[in-house]
Amino acid sequence: MALPAQDERTVPAVVLGDLGQESLDLSLADMQTLIDQHGHVIVVCSQAAPHAVVQRLRTVRSLLESDRIALFRPELPPLAIAVLARQLRQLASCDLSPGVLASAGRLLTHYLHAGALLGSVAKLDRIPVDLKSHAKSWVPGSQFGVLAHPTPHLVRMGPSVTLPGPEFGTSLLVAKGQLPSDWVTTTLAPSWRVRGLREAALPAESAAWWGTSKLVEFCAHLPDLSVLYQLVTSVRQNSCHWCGIDVIGDRCVFCSAIPPAHEQPARAG
Repeated sequence: MALPAQDERTVPAVVLGDLGQESLDLSLADMQTLIDQHGHVIVVCSQAAPHAVVQRLRTVRSLLESDRIALFRPELPPLAIAVLARQLRQLASCDLSPGVLASAGRLLTHYLHAGALLGSVAKLDRIPVDLKSHAKSWVPGSQFGVLAHPTPHLVRMGPSVTLPGPEFGTSLLVAKGQLPSDWVTTTLAPSWRVRGLREAALPAESAAWWGTSKLVEFCAHLPDLSVLYQLVTSVRQNSCHWCGIDVIGDRCVFCSAIPPAHEQPARAG
């Protein structure tokens, strides 16, 4: 899902077509056009995406023999994926190299708090759910607050019940499914001391990811471009030993190379 721009500098998103259904020739042509126009392409894809979509992305990258396509599939709920993609679009307007921008995705995931209010956890398999909670999920009217990231946490709803939140200032994005509840906006948001709250459409993959359509999904995030830029530029950058691009971390997001292991000097006999 492509979220609306956060500000006037946010780079527009390019939503790829139905990769699981369209012809391979069309997928190749569309990706080649993006590379020709922009030089490098960062594909942000949910773990809930169908296998056919992921396989097509890998096939396209392989056939184009291109080290200018980065495929990023963080283990985040769909709404958090959309938030992260928008943050990268915000940063794309800055003076960051393609490798640093693509690497920033892994860094920024640490500053997301993502979860949902669920009407049932009977089919939730993305985070640990004990048998007691499973049993309670069959009781009519039961609701559960679930934090999927950064640390899995599950609570059964009750008066003033909340979830552990961020220890820094954030904004909250809320996407409502088929669960009539204002707990996220009236209880969770104040307890997390969010500085702003906005609503968005529920991503198409949310029901499959959470195992139910009776949900309200939410994601707390850093909204300010200046803060995001400072976070990214404060981290040490490295040059990939294989393709030479600047990256953050120990793995190149474009060619997937990792630094060679340093050989330990032999001990003197």
